[in-house]
Parts: sequence; C-alpha cells; structure tokens
Amino acid sequence: MLPFAINEYQERINQVKDIMQKRGIEVLLITNPANMNYLSGYDAWSFYVHQMLVIILDEDQPLWLGRYQDANGAKATTWLYDDNIIPYPDYYVQSKTYHPMGFIASILSQIGQGNRHIGVEMENYYFSAKAYEMLKTNLPNATFKDASQLVNNVRLIKSDQEIEYIKRAAEIGGHAMQKGIQGIHAGVRENDVAATIYHALISGTDTYGGDYPAIVPLLPAGKKTSAPHLTWSEDPYQAGEAVIVELAGCYKRYHAPLARTVSIGKPSQAFSDLSLVLTEGLNKALEAVKPGVTCEEIERVWRESIAKHGIKKESRLGYSMGLSYPPDWGEHTASLRPGDQTVLQPNMTFHMIPGLWFDNQGIEISESFRVTEQGCEVFSNYPRELLIQEPLPIDQSGKIS
Repeated sequence: MLPFAINEYQERINQVKDIMQKRGIEVLLITNPANMNYLSGYDAWSFYVHQMLVIILDEDQPLWLGRYQDANGAKATTWLYDDNIIPYPDYYVQSKTYHPMGFIASILSQIGQGNRHIGVEMENYYFSAKAYEMLKTNLPNATFKDASQLVNNVRLIKSDQEIEYIKRAAEIGGHAMQKGIQGIHAGVRENDVAATIYHALISGTDTYGGDYPAIVPLLPAGKKTSAPHLTWSEDPYQAGEAVIVELAGCYKRYHAPLARTVSIGKPSQAFSDLSLVLTEGLNKALEAVKPGVTCEEIERVWRESIAKHGIKKESRLGYSMGLSYPPDWGEHTASLRPGDQTVLQPNMTFHMIPGLWFDNQGIEISESFRVTEQGCEVFSNYPRELLIQEPLPIDQSGKIS
C-alpha cells in the first residue's frame, strides 16, 4: 500500500512542474532517492547503483529508470504505470564498457527529449561526475541546468499525513533513547548499547514498526564527545564519563532526530552548569519559533543566550529534516544559522541541535519540531536535561545485582 494517496503525489509533481516552468526546465532528472520517493513512492535499497525518476513537463506521469532486477520493486512501491518503469540490463552495472547514463540518454532521445532543457541534481550524493559527463556526451543537443534543490524545496512544507509519520517516528525515537540510556553503565560495552538502540528503532511500538534510520546511532563517550559524529566501539563505558546519544526514529522514511547526554555517575559542577546554559538557550530558541520569523532570527536568539556565558558555537543550530535515505536525514535546504533568511511557515520541520563541542568534551541536547500557526510543536516528550545514570548496585560477591 502506498504511504500517501495518489492525488498527494500528483499535487507534489504539479508543484515541481510549476517551478520547472519558471526556471525554463522541460525535463527533470531526479537521482536523490528521497526525492524519488517523495514523488513516486519508490522505496528500496538500490541507490548504490544509478537510477532516476524523470519528470517531463508535458507528461502526466514520471518515468522510473533503474536496474533490471529493481524494476519489480518499482512496480511494487510506486503509483506509476508498468509501462513507465524502464529497466536497464545488468551489464550496465559497474561496467568498464557501459554506463547506465548512456542507456538513460538513449531512452530520452527515443522519446523525443534529447534536445530539451534538462535539469539535473548536481549537488547530490547519488549523482557522480562521471554520470554527468556521460549524459552530456550522449545528449549533445540538450541544455543542462542545475536543479539541485528544486524538489527539496518543495518538501520544506509537510502535509498533515507527513506530520503524522514524523510524530510516529518521534515516538519510536523516544522509546529507543530510553532503552539506550537505560543500558549505559560503567563496564557495559558501547556496541551492546548500540545494538539495544537498533533493536528498539526497528521493532518500534506495539502499534507500528520502525524503519532503518538514515544515520546510525551516534554514541561518542568520554573525550570522544568533543567530536559529534563518532559512532561506537567495543570499549566498556567508564564511571564518571559522559555519553552523547544522537539517533532518529524513522517511520516510512520520515525521521525525528533526538539527542541527549548522559553522565555515568554524578557530573562535575562545571559540566552540570554547561548543561543548564545549553538548555536555557535551547528553550529560548524554541520559544522564538513562529510563522514569519526567519531561520537566522531563531539562531540569533540562541547565540545571544549562550554569549552571556562567554560561549560561542561555530556550527549551525539546526536544519530542516524529514524524508530521507542514508547518509543523512537532513533535507539540505533551510538551516538555522546566520544569513539564512528562509521565512518559517506552518508545517516546516526542523532538528534543532544546540551541541557544544570543546577540546576534551562535548554536550548535546536536541529537539525536532514543527512550525505551527501559533509557534512550534516539539515532537518528543523526552526530558530536556542532562541525564544522570546512577551506578548499578553491587552485591557482596562483587557482581552487579
């Protein structure tokens, strides 16, 4: 069953076509799997080979072009007619002689699209320099234009159904956060906590199961908390160290990221005070969210709050998020940072992550939220504070009881 009604997909395509027309793009080649999913429903772990969705300005339905063995997956997960699913043979896959973009170019030429203004997603994990060169070589009469964020920008404002999926993702993420933090104790291996989190993310709730997140759980501990994107090792946790847990619940490819920091035992006064500075700034920034305010204005509230304590944050405060595939859950559009004048509108969704990273330690407490008509709605209800994990009780034999 499709996650959305067909008319919602069609409305999304109409919005994309409106932008295409304004920008002089007659054919749009979409290779970002999140954008492919957004417009067609296609959902498979096939983005490691070349594939695309083709939007033609004067055609009602898109074309799906991909690997032959993935064609049945396209038939199973999209709303497209079978005739609009066009596979290439397997000898095109990772070949020294053939390239899928040569096949795709030949199809475009055969259907009379070889001499048109073609938009491609240039800034995209899934579209290589080689792919671009092969398209240009095989479509010499086409005019290529950069359409990197065209579909991404349409995705900024979510439908009510999308918001419901993010809420479910948030419930799954909160459950996984609780299970993970409950397992963090001195002597426990980091990888075992990661396994616990993964189990909770995929098993979901009694009502609905979870999907794989676009980013693995990030679990730096001790001095490694100074680097936000470390994962885990097989090392056991040590008493007295802090652990950052950043994860995202995922439901039907929609994400709700969440980060918390836990101290194994009583934290130092300085670290406890730092957590209060962070949460104060986070709360003020969330309170400033409302329609009509710009992204940079939200960031300024946070920056001025922490500046009173002599602290600066080099990185952005947050970013738009929602539907995504590996390697990240961001939409690559609006960012909460100086210079971004994107105006907030109802049903935009963001991950606000006021992490602070220093030479020997770091701390993160984040929230995902949506802009409402009046202000903002935070997706999670997990305690917004530095969490303290007390030592496990030890019996007379020296074993954990």
